[in-house]
Amino acid sequence: MTLVDIEVRLLVEAIYLRWGHDFRDYSIASLRRRVEHAREQMGAPSITALQERMLRDPEAFQQLLQHLTVPVSEMFRDPPYFLALREQVAPVLRTYPSIKVWVAGCSTGEEAYSLAILLREEGLLPRTMLYATDINTASLERARKGIYRLDSLQLFTHNYQRAGGKESFSNYYTAHYGNAVLDRELRESITFADHSLATDSVFAETHLVSCRNVLIYFNRKLQDRALGLFHESLTHRGFLGLGSKETLEFSAWGSRFEPVARRERIYRKLKEAGS
Repeated sequence: MTLVDIEVRLLVEAIYLRWGHDFRDYSIASLRRRVEHAREQMGAPSITALQERMLRDPEAFQQLLQHLTVPVSEMFRDPPYFLALREQVAPVLRTYPSIKVWVAGCSTGEEAYSLAILLREEGLLPRTMLYATDINTASLERARKGIYRLDSLQLFTHNYQRAGGKESFSNYYTAHYGNAVLDRELRESITFADHSLATDSVFAETHLVSCRNVLIYFNRKLQDRALGLFHESLTHRGFLGLGSKETLEFSAWGSRFEPVARRERIYRKLKEAGS
């Protein structure tokens, strides 16, 4: 283990003890990159100096948290994933009188709003409770506002069309002073909340869990913990969606799911023995 790795491990231990956020089972390679970037951006001469500042200054910790949680996303990211949800998952969800969906690691809300649009177009949004969670409170606040830069809408629109969108994407937002404000119905359809996959437990029974491009930052132990939470949360034969670089194969939970759309990383919870 290098000196830098030791400093990083001491930093994340200090974060856990001081602020309660648990990064101890995140991938060390990923943490090293993010911490070094944070150190440079925050003008700290060393990781140890960054730790000292973070321990004593809540604003410094919040700034560091922005670097550690990588709040980067886009609407309808990986369009084939959303197309597969529309074509293969929505017809099953339609058979339920009420639906609960959990977007875990929602960042600034783009994926949650993408799902809300998809569910609305499939006639499912009025009977859906959509939860979106993250550990970054600043990202959650941005997500609740549903405001995005207008210059990102071209990409969002292109993704939406490739994902099987049925309307004009412009129907879902209003342009205002260089920003796009999402429709009020979409904003009110989602409950954004603070939740950690590293330390918190299941909070609801759900029919679909979507957690994409989050597990790649965890080590195997934390990946298995998160997948265990998703399995526990999902109702009988519920669906799980992962990111394009993530898989259930080789995990402790791989045998508990079956692929629905393997290439798009959508799985379905297997029937429990004796049920």
